[in-house]
Amino acid sequence: MQAVNHYIIIEKIKEKPKSTSGFVMTELQNTDIRYLKGRVVSVGDLITAVKEEDIVWYDKHAGNSIEYNEKLYHVIRNGDIVIVE
Repeated sequence: MQAVNHYIIIEKIKEKPKSTSGFVMTELQNTDIRYLKGRVVSVGDLITAVKEEDIVWYDKHAGNSIEYNEKLYHVIRNGDIVIVE
């Protein structure tokens, strides 16, 4: 599977539940967090700042999901990434 143009294929990294004041916050309850963490699987040919296997933070409302070989991936644009670790 290969991304094209300005698209990036990522695999979402599941975050462990966080506890706040003794309460466990799951991902669904933590609505204040706008950005999610993911591992780059494939980058389009017009992308220069991100490489495969990079860990990135991206807008959780960006892109679309795609199932490939029974695995769920997310397709986002270059501009949806805010941090590259």
